[in-house]
Amino acid sequence: MVTGGVTKFAKAHPAMDFRLMVKRAYDYALKGIPNLTADRIDGTRISYFSDHFSRQLKAASMVQDYLGMNPKGSVRIEWGGATGGECFQAGYEAVASGRMDVCLTAGYETMSRVPTWKGNEFIALASDTNFDFPLGGFYTGYYALMVMRHIYEYLRLTRFAHVKDEREAQRLAIAEGSRIMSLVSVKNHRNALHNPYAQYPKKLTVQDVLDSEMISYPITREQICTMSDGAAVAVLCTESLAREFTDKPIRVSGVGCGTDTMRLADRPFGKVPLMPNENAKDYAHLPYPGVHSFRAGRAAGLEAYRMAGITDPNRELSFVELHDAYASSEIQTYEDLGLCRYGEGYGFVERGDPFLKGIDYGFPVPRAGAIPVNPSGGLIACGHPVGATGLMQAVFAFWQLQGTIPKHFGDKTLQLPKPKRGAIHSHAGTGSAVTVSILERGFA
Repeated sequence: MVTGGVTKFAKAHPAMDFRLMVKRAYDYALKGIPNLTADRIDGTRISYFSDHFSRQLKAASMVQDYLGMNPKGSVRIEWGGATGGECFQAGYEAVASGRMDVCLTAGYETMSRVPTWKGNEFIALASDTNFDFPLGGFYTGYYALMVMRHIYEYLRLTRFAHVKDEREAQRLAIAEGSRIMSLVSVKNHRNALHNPYAQYPKKLTVQDVLDSEMISYPITREQICTMSDGAAVAVLCTESLAREFTDKPIRVSGVGCGTDTMRLADRPFGKVPLMPNENAKDYAHLPYPGVHSFRAGRAAGLEAYRMAGITDPNRELSFVELHDAYASSEIQTYEDLGLCRYGEGYGFVERGDPFLKGIDYGFPVPRAGAIPVNPSGGLIACGHPVGATGLMQAVFAFWQLQGTIPKHFGDKTLQLPKPKRGAIHSHAGTGSAVTVSILERGFA
């Protein structure tokens, strides 16, 4: 990867349609690389989630036209919430296969064009419309169900196993889980105070998060990402051309994807696919994946790690930008990606491992900086214009690894000291599709 660009993610960009948003991100990406001109781009991969938001079928062709890319080849990518992440990998594959020397990946969403309730309906159509959706299935309800099981499995049966009254034990476990989820929300919103592209930078307290509107018990408004308008682009090319375009290339050293059933009830129980540093005995009695974990995320992570030669992600990654559509799913994903063992996600947050050094979060973070997660602010704070989100993660990871966050953000707070390798993670549905890509500094 040699360059990228992002528009500010916002509740609405009424002055821009989807073509202009992509063009703004594209112009920003090419601005700093004089040798990279439009004529040197061999083709495109363009992502957006839903035709409904823009009221335009085949909208990727209109983006292709607006960018002046005709008659070059182009493919439209759609994969639910993982649309942007899959677009990034499609661009990687176009170059790695030899089909292209330079591939432009671009994604967008214009979700403000419909009322919020209608947008939530469109998003819910990415669940099983034969079974789950007719039962009132909107995504916050699905994630509330999943985190309730996660809390039961990993807090009720551990920290509160000594409480004999079942109702009281579950009440205490939910209160504890909600408090820890709120720590994640505070982290991401406060990180975003230093990210000018973020939609919702906020200085929240844990109590602010807990007191915000209850959307689907136990998940509150401040623990959820929002619909957004925005665009992002990333340019990938061969190593030989990268040497011509930049002296700070970022190499894609691993890609992985995983899938699971659309319908939650169809997910079978089996053994946990183990990370190289895990032991089957640790999970001998764990029903997996149940609805508490994302098997697709574990599969995607394992594939990407194998390709990149990673055996202990918690030690070998400098940071992770992951798909935190909900604070609960961020905690679940720590475990899926092997940043901690299954069941240790809540303690991982309490220790402070995914927090950044140098930021006052309003509470102690003893191990801040151990493995920063969502230093950009993640989806919860940046927003979630679906087709652009995974590419936004790629661009922020690219800048982080280049050491150019101060240049692009106008603020050095979020820049990590000499990061070597990062992961980006894109997630669809209730975990029905997940991508993980590993980015590393320098040439092979």
